[in-house]
Amino acid sequence: MDGDLGDFLRSRRGRIRPEEVGLPSYGRRRVPGLRREEVAQLAGVSVDYYVRLEQGRGQRVSDSVLDAIARVLRLDETEHTYLRTVARPRRGRDARRPEVSRVRPGVQALLDGMDRTPAFVMDARMDVLAWNSLADAMNGYSRAAPAGRNIPRQVFLGADARTTFPDWPEIAAQAAAHLRLSAGHRPDDKRLDALIDELSVKSPDFRRLWADHQVKACMSGTKRVHHPLTGVLCLPFETLTVPTDPDQTVVVYTPDRGSETAERLAMLGSWAATAR
Repeated sequence: MDGDLGDFLRSRRGRIRPEEVGLPSYGRRRVPGLRREEVAQLAGVSVDYYVRLEQGRGQRVSDSVLDAIARVLRLDETEHTYLRTVARPRRGRDARRPEVSRVRPGVQALLDGMDRTPAFVMDARMDVLAWNSLADAMNGYSRAAPAGRNIPRQVFLGADARTTFPDWPEIAAQAAAHLRLSAGHRPDDKRLDALIDELSVKSPDFRRLWADHQVKACMSGTKRVHHPLTGVLCLPFETLTVPTDPDQTVVVYTPDRGSETAERLAMLGSWAATAR
């Protein structure tokens, strides 16, 4: 993940127009947005220091400097946190993490107790680790190979992804942004690096979105999924972090009771139970 800091800063200063920060916009500009010297001036640091920061040579950069740069580049809270993370990566943390995350029996029991709504657990790589019967009926996790239980692979490499996800452009952008956020927190995760390399080689759409350097944690929202048996399911969702393993996230779909989606999920659950 070398070069992430510089690429991120360049992408963010590229989206700020000079007039937005009170600078004249006249003169020929070789790149869109702010120049490096303009960011340095507005942040109150030397041009040389900022250039070294973009080149990944800034050592022990302070919170005050990162905060000033975040203010100039108009970063939101997630982007600001990401900036701090990639500016001061804590190497060696991932070497202590197990290669494959394990879901505790109590968490699996929690999933199984949700019999009216699909729910699953994913890790920082967006691998689906555990699920309940309704999530399995909706996504077929138990029939998929372990590599196929990865959300970005499903979104970018799945043959029927654009049919499965009617709002595919939005879903794809969210997946890439969430994956980049995870990568910033896990600079030594070789399996995560391998996943990103695989998606970059096999999917031009992923390469385009990855190069945009968007970072976003998808903690809640609504996802539309087209299932061949039920048609389109409109699924609001919420996420919860597993307290004993912060890398694991429980994703719970929460359709309104009595809604068309809830009725379709009930039918799907009945069909799945009959097919067992």
